[in-house]
Amino acid sequence: MKNNQTKKQQSLQDNPSECTSPSPLERAGERSLERAGERSSEENSPLSFGEGRGEVSLLIFSAPSGSGKSTIINWLMKEHPELNLYFSISCTSRAPRGTEQNGVEYFFLTPEEFRQRIANNEFLEYEEVYEDRFYGTLKAQVERQIAAGQNVVFDVDVKGGCNIKEYYGDRALSIFIQPPSVEELRRRLVNRGTDSMEVIEDRLAKAEYELTFADRFDHVVVNDDLAVAEEETYRIVRDFFNGEKEEPIET
Repeated sequence: MKNNQTKKQQSLQDNPSECTSPSPLERAGERSLERAGERSSEENSPLSFGEGRGEVSLLIFSAPSGSGKSTIINWLMKEHPELNLYFSISCTSRAPRGTEQNGVEYFFLTPEEFRQRIANNEFLEYEEVYEDRFYGTLKAQVERQIAAGQNVVFDVDVKGGCNIKEYYGDRALSIFIQPPSVEELRRRLVNRGTDSMEVIEDRLAKAEYELTFADRFDHVVVNDDLAVAEEETYRIVRDFFNGEKEEPIET
């Protein structure tokens, strides 16, 4: 069954005319854009940002676990709807959880489908976190979001962030959210109360490795004071969208 499925996928890619209707993945992507369009039309804030660049922009965020990256991104999207930010919708080979829907939280693929798309070079970035558990960002989905006029946000690991930046170049802005120190990161992870000490030590070891990538990003924002880090991130994004050139902030 696996071989037949793979051959069928390859046949459709080699002979597009054989495919008379959009794939389930494409239909899910179209539905996600329709929902996004409805959300955008309901917002009253003028979509003024980006006029200086004259095109849709892409934002890449990476950080060690516990650095506050997700908090800053969510604040930016909630408090500044004029930025017209939308998360990229990633693919995963895990099963949906709870109320998750295909094309909303993720696109859900089987491990075999994911490997086939890797072989076809369809991903901007991907990672196999453990056997048969993949996560990745499809080039075609990002292009659909760009075509819909969305400024796309990537919340990815450091390697994925570097790959996306290399692919899109000056169209993308990459921001690394950095904790003030590894010791402060340890304190935050311990205070979360969600992980064992063994898991925390693994996260810290990974964080030390991830910190070596910081200088490969356009900007580094040190999250020592959350409110200050949020405002600094907003200023960096605002200036990028308006086409203002500046040297990265030294930390």
